[in-house]
Amino acid sequence: MRVARANREGMQKLTGVHGGAGAILFNSLWDRADFETPFAFVHCAILLPGGGIGYHRHDDSEEIFITVDNASQFTHNGRTAIIEGGATVPLRSGEIHAIYNHTDQETRWFNVHCAVPDGNPRSTDLGDDRVDAGLESTDRLPVGRLDRSALKYAPNAHGGKGEVGGRMIWQPEDFRSNFHCLVHCLLPPDTSFGYHRHDGVEECYIIIEGSGRMTVDDETQEVQQWDAIPSRLRGSHGLYNHTQEDLEVLVVAVCAEKGKFDSTDLGDDLSRR
Repeated sequence: MRVARANREGMQKLTGVHGGAGAILFNSLWDRADFETPFAFVHCAILLPGGGIGYHRHDDSEEIFITVDNASQFTHNGRTAIIEGGATVPLRSGEIHAIYNHTDQETRWFNVHCAVPDGNPRSTDLGDDRVDAGLESTDRLPVGRLDRSALKYAPNAHGGKGEVGGRMIWQPEDFRSNFHCLVHCLLPPDTSFGYHRHDGVEECYIIIEGSGRMTVDDETQEVQQWDAIPSRLRGSHGLYNHTQEDLEVLVVAVCAEKGKFDSTDLGDDLSRR
């Protein structure tokens, strides 16, 4: 089973990323060779105080920036605002963007990336670290919050056990690429996403808090905070929270063909694996 752990000790220190300020700690968790759809990569970084990713754009691909703690300054199409941690910003092809940690604490950041049909991910740096950017109101940017209070709970997710919380933050209409969704989920103790498969969809589960037992293609392994677990086309997978603590997860889905999402439940809630 493929699990990438975004642990601090495994990260590489980089400076000047896309012409950004200061330094970040960086780890490429998965890249295009790990997927069959246009899913291009999953990256993780710790933005050190005064560090960031400079102003740039992608003409053949799209991204979702995700911060899970602290705060940072996001720039989106010329507008910059302070965004508190636990937030996501979609970055469509051609849109210019940057992120800068203006605080005296570290900010953990994830980036998921999808090529547009027939596109190859490439970037154009614009020579601006955004350190002195003028600030606007947060509501001027497209921001999705990782808000647990906004989750809706429903039973038997994919034939799973108990009631699981979820909210689709971004959906197909928010993108030009084959991104299908970014979903924020919470699995209370002794609940699960049941075993299921997608024939035309690839996903990556990112563990934000807690731990659980993930099953991919009949192999089960314990996963924990900051793990990223992909599932390829026609692969089967599910997740069970066997602990006494909540398990918080982000699910990113990319379709082989834009807008065509499928799912087949396999009749196993995974609680006995």
